[in-house]
This record gives sequence, structure tokens and C-alpha cells, in this order.
Amino acid sequence: MYRKLLRKLKLFGGFFDPDKIKSQLEAVEAELQNPEIWQDHKKLNALNKEKTAYQSKFDEFNELDAKFCDIKDFIEISIELNDEDELKKQEVALLAIDGEIDSLETKKYFSRETDLNNAYLDIQSGSGGTEAQDWAEMLFRMYSRWAEEMDFAVKIEEYSNGDVAGIKSASLHISGTYAYGWLRTETGIHRLVRKSPFDSGNRRHTSFAAVFVSPEIEDDIEIELDMSVVRIDTYRASGAGGQHVNKTDSAVRLTHEPTGLVVQCQSQRSQHQNKDRAIKQLKSKLYELEMQKKEEEIQKIEDAKTDIGWGNQIRSYVLDQSRIKDIRTKYEETNTQAVLDGKINNFIKESLKHGY
Repeated sequence: MYRKLLRKLKLFGGFFDPDKIKSQLEAVEAELQNPEIWQDHKKLNALNKEKTAYQSKFDEFNELDAKFCDIKDFIEISIELNDEDELKKQEVALLAIDGEIDSLETKKYFSRETDLNNAYLDIQSGSGGTEAQDWAEMLFRMYSRWAEEMDFAVKIEEYSNGDVAGIKSASLHISGTYAYGWLRTETGIHRLVRKSPFDSGNRRHTSFAAVFVSPEIEDDIEIELDMSVVRIDTYRASGAGGQHVNKTDSAVRLTHEPTGLVVQCQSQRSQHQNKDRAIKQLKSKLYELEMQKKEEEIQKIEDAKTDIGWGNQIRSYVLDQSRIKDIRTKYEETNTQAVLDGKINNFIKESLKHGY
């Protein structure tokens, strides 16, 4: 066990590259020392978020490394002293650290830009009345318990009670570093098979509920205009404005080469004033363009909700056979109560490993 974990930690350290993360952390910290950053609250928040992510990764790896070194020293001393009791204690400690390595290792699959974000988790009961609504509430409880165990903050955004029991729908806001990264593979249809507590004949029923996870999208858009990619042309103004208008090249045309956006201004008497106004116009157009992109991004998320479909099952919970199976990865567990109590990380890890 010890030698296996030693190899595992070394391999993980190579993949994790703590030196690179330390370098990235130092670069962000150096940027935060710039007094100008503190005037830009949006950029400051983004940098602080980035710093937290790097610091968390770096601290977690170093903590694991320190724990492992301590266990290694205890094992070596215990072998020398032939202390069997202490060796057994360290075996238990090794099992615990193995789980911590697995948890940290999962984060290497968080490669999407939004994985770091907070998440919204929506639950919608399927057709089937009370049975489906009770199942939706069971999922609500499962994810709430999971979030609490992960030390994520949970806020109920929407909660619609069922007709008799359970819920028709609910929406949770789950905040914390990598909340969306952890949850994104849970999107899909969850199927429950059990002997119904609502059926006097104790017959077997199948119920469905849809889960949809989306990242929290920041609504603040910062426009930084790089003038090196803006072509500036001046020309003689035309139209009203008196004699001065037509005698000098006071009009300004700006072309933003990356997007092809063009703005022109000739309303002011001086070229400098027209340039300033044109820059404001260009920034406004770039802002509108970014807003459109953001709206398209949000619309894609909304469209994905309708694309789930009731045929897109990802996991089957067969309680009367004590079996929960992920249809995508084929991973399954038999301790159904533990899973329904929020112990779903093994399912999440397997789905991430399989690229979902």
C-alpha cells in the first residue's frame, strides 16, 4: 500500500506540476500589487478569483505531500521498533490520504473555462404525478447533502411543492471554487425504480426527473480597447458646420480590424474631439457586440435544457435491487442509501474520466 501510494503521489505530482502552479500564483500576486488594478473592481475580482484557484491547488498538493512525508517517517520508525499497533494506525492514515489524492486528481479534468464558476442546478419532475415529484425531492436532498459535504454554499432559488408530496421543480445556486466543474456531468435524466410507498399494493414503479446544471455567467463586461488594432483615418468633414468644417481634415474614421467595426465622427470642430467621440462610439459598439455574445452563450445554455429529452438517461437508481448504475460509464454501486445521502463523487469522477 505504501509503495503504491508513493508511486501514485510522484506520478500525480508530475502531472499536477506544483512548480508551474506556484509560478502562475506568483504572477497573479505580482499583478495584484499594481495600484491601478485596485481602481478596476471587475479586473480585481477576476484576479482574486484566479488567485484563489491557484492557491487552493497549491495548498492542497503541499498539504498532501506533507501528510505523506509524516506517514512515511512514522512507518520507518515503526518498522525499526517493530511496533505493530503504530503500523496499523499508519495503514488507516494511508487509506485516508489515498482518498484525498483521488479527490485532488479529479481536478485535473476541470479544463473548461467555466469549470471554476459557481453553478445553478435545476431539477424538474417528469410525468407520473406524486411518484415523479417525490423522486425530484429525493434528488434535491441528494444534491443539497453533496454540496454541504463539499463545503459549497447552497441557496434555494426556486422551489415548487408537489400536489401531494415531493416537488414539481427546484433550482439551487451552488457557490464555491469548481462548483460547476464538479456538477456539470450530472445533467441528464435520472431514473428511479422502486416499490412505491404511495401504492397500497406495494407495486414496482418507474419515475423520471431531469437535472440540468449550468455555470453562473458573470454579467459584467469590461471593454478594453487596444488602439494598436484600430486603424485611424482622417478626412475633410462635409455638411453643416460653417467654413471651418470643410477647410481641415477634422473628421475621424476608426476601423476596429479584429471585428471590422467602423465608426465615424465629424460633429466637432477639432480632430482631437472627433477622435475622442469616435473612440466612445467604438467602445459602445464593442460592448454591444460582447453583450450579444453573452446572450448567445446564455441562450445556448437555455437551448441545452430543452435538448435533454426524456430519453437521455444518465443514471438508473434501482432501489429494490440495491443497485445504482451510470448508463454512460457503466460504473455502479450497491450502497443506495449512501448515494442518496449525497455520496456521488465516485459517479462524478468516472464521468469526468470518460470525458463527459
